[in-house]
Amino acid sequence: MHQLRTIGVYGFDASSFLDSLNKAGVTMLLDVRQRRGVRGTQYAWANSQRLQASLAAAGIGYWHRRDLAPTTELRQLQYAEDARQGVGKRTRRELAPAYVDRYTAEVLAHADLEPIVSALPSVGAAALFCVERDPEACHRSLIAQRLAEQQGVTVGHLRPR
Repeated sequence: MHQLRTIGVYGFDASSFLDSLNKAGVTMLLDVRQRRGVRGTQYAWANSQRLQASLAAAGIGYWHRRDLAPTTELRQLQYAEDARQGVGKRTRRELAPAYVDRYTAEVLAHADLEPIVSALPSVGAAALFCVERDPEACHRSLIAQRLAEQQGVTVGHLRPR
């Protein structure tokens, strides 16, 4: 059975991020961000070119799946709900129901997940990657759930300590 993990940026530094991937046996990272940069020097390691270089040095493959990223409009919908609740995207704990519904209908329902399943390593795991600390606050959890339900993929979430 294929193993899938999810992981975010927030709460990790470059070293603890790579350590978490290695301990989980991750051999391929699936980047599902629309924009592959993170603001702030604390997270500069997660910007695309630096991240890809670090992953390559660690023997971990990289695949950007922009088609699975939420659109700018969908992100704005989530940001409006965050503002209404008085939370920032770095402290969000869950996705807005309207965001979940629209992401599922507008992005996930049209996504071809078969190439992901075909590319999952037979030994080790792949990891869905975005920025939010908690998978429940990120669309990567919706992708992982869909893969688990439709493809029987075993999902686990990597979190910072």
